[in-house]
Amino acid sequence: MSRVRGEFDVVIAGGGMVGAALACALAQETPLSVAVVEAAAGPPPRREGFSIRVSAITRATEALFRNLGAWPAMVAERVSPFRSMHVWDAGSSGVLHFEAREVGEPHLGHIVENDVIVRALHARLAELPGVHLLAGTRPVAMACGPRGVTLETDGGRRVRARLVVAADGSRSWMRRRAEIAVRGWDYDQAALVTVVRSERWHGETAWQRFLPGGPLAFLPLCDHFSAIVWSLPPADAERLAALDAAALGAELEAGFESRLGAVEVVAERAVFPLRFFDAVRYVQPRLALVGDAAHTVHPLAGQGVNLGLGDAAALAEVLAEAAGRGEDPGALHVLRRYERWRRAENLAMLRAVDGFQRIFGSPLAGVRALRGLGMHLIQAAPPARRFIVRQAMGHTLHPPALARFGP
Repeated sequence: MSRVRGEFDVVIAGGGMVGAALACALAQETPLSVAVVEAAAGPPPRREGFSIRVSAITRATEALFRNLGAWPAMVAERVSPFRSMHVWDAGSSGVLHFEAREVGEPHLGHIVENDVIVRALHARLAELPGVHLLAGTRPVAMACGPRGVTLETDGGRRVRARLVVAADGSRSWMRRRAEIAVRGWDYDQAALVTVVRSERWHGETAWQRFLPGGPLAFLPLCDHFSAIVWSLPPADAERLAALDAAALGAELEAGFESRLGAVEVVAERAVFPLRFFDAVRYVQPRLALVGDAAHTVHPLAGQGVNLGLGDAAALAEVLAEAAGRGEDPGALHVLRRYERWRRAENLAMLRAVDGFQRIFGSPLAGVRALRGLGMHLIQAAPPARRFIVRQAMGHTLHPPALARFGP
């Protein structure tokens, strides 16, 4: 990392998965000087057992982490591949099963604890010149001018940059301070998350059952462990979270039709509200939004963090090309290249996932029958299955160079 300075080409607000990945990409791929303003005092420490917050990392995101030099540290700590996906519907006879071998790939992706990802990215940041981490502080004031942006932090420090990037999450202070509106809604659902140990091995399969209250996912970790993401009406999620371990394990086993046998809850549990939104714009002069600051989506397809990391890779590529041409990284015409690229791809995925949520969340008998028929038709059509598998792995028409994989 570089020595502390007061002026940078780019300041990133937020040093989580997306912000740290963007900082690594800019430091590695561009000559730009970078600072990361992060509220946490440092990356999360290692702990006993599993963290309950995990991400389903696609092949495209894996390629990004490999190209940034962060993947080996993640593998050395803990990553869990999944080679198949199995989805079934409690409201119909519909079943879908996807295999990586259908498209000639060794696996579909990995389940990785968020803390593992952040630790690896921060370790990589520490090795890179041209980037500085301002930890344990957050922006409290922002002044934009024609030539740059000045941020003031709660520690009284002032930093100036030609471009500020908001990677500070769905409640982004930067987005609100810039008065960028969002379009979206609450799902009237919350995600209950924890970790369990099952009697039977998960078979390196990502399992998901659509229940009347919302989807229940068992995401494979090492050995017999799985991460749980159960989307439910908020009151039901809170009720289940308050149960003792034995009672919650019984509820999970019943909801999962005992596919993996008895279920033992082995970690704390937490509940998070679920929303859908998309910012009306991703950029304005001297400012760009990435990740959850720009968009959030229902977790049923596991695409949220992958979309955000795709934003980071795309923005880094746009800024690298602009630097090669001697352009100002904060100029609106430069930032709009990023917005045109990512907003179209993100909206397609956001709308698809929202559509799936509405279809599988409908209690209407006719909708249940149609979705069951649709699942049967897809399962019987190898080209359709292969298309879905490729989308789930992160194949897009215009992938960022850092996130390309396969032939």
